[in-house]
Amino acid sequence: MTPSPERNAALARAASIAIETVVGTQWPMRLAEALRDLDATWQESAEVGADVAWQARAAGNSALVLLDPEHVTDPGPGPVIWRTYRHLYLSALRYDFRCHSIESLLNQVPLSVLNADPYSWALYAFARLGQSRSDGLAVMEKVLATASDHPKTLHVLLHGVWLGGLLPGRADALLALVDRLPEGGGDDPIAQFRKASALRALGQYHQARTAIERALELLPPGNLAVHSDLVREHTLITAAHDLTQLARRRRKPTSQ
Repeated sequence: MTPSPERNAALARAASIAIETVVGTQWPMRLAEALRDLDATWQESAEVGADVAWQARAAGNSALVLLDPEHVTDPGPGPVIWRTYRHLYLSALRYDFRCHSIESLLNQVPLSVLNADPYSWALYAFARLGQSRSDGLAVMEKVLATASDHPKTLHVLLHGVWLGGLLPGRADALLALVDRLPEGGGDDPIAQFRKASALRALGQYHQARTAIERALELLPPGNLAVHSDLVREHTLITAAHDLTQLARRRRKPTSQ
């Protein structure tokens, strides 16, 4: 069900309160309490928590600095607050590519809790996929069967498959996940970035170039770290294309 404008406004206020205080020490608690007061769903917690965790990391005050692993594994003062802390801490680990830490912590969370929170399951899938472990693909399928193509959850899975460079069928899996996003990811710069990576791996360099150029056009200004990633992908596409062309010329027989 689509949230009402009033609900979206309340969630935006909760995120704003956390972001306004993101350089301080209380922002995780303020966000958790605001989401508790709203009785936030797992989807809402994921959407707000992932964005605020990214903002805090960019400000040099990551959730990893202010929270402890026990905030993931111990129930704490209530289910919504526990889930918020779990999403914040694990998202921060994800942004730092700390797959082993995510896996270890989620192995300590009861299955009943994870089964009520597909986003945490997606983060577990990310941890397995990011290590190029093919059993992560089975976890991913479980998430896809329960998360109803929730965009933030799909992005966690996309991130894991993208990171898992040795996964079987990686490129096709990336393209399939992008297709499940709203409008096929056409207006999403990160989705276009992942799509470009997959097309490059498949040797479809012209389509890859189109995707990465769209990603660069869509990316909001000021996001320098992501912009650097997109430029790097653009360079990789060009290099792969040039190497392929060079190899073809060298294989071409010369006249005697």
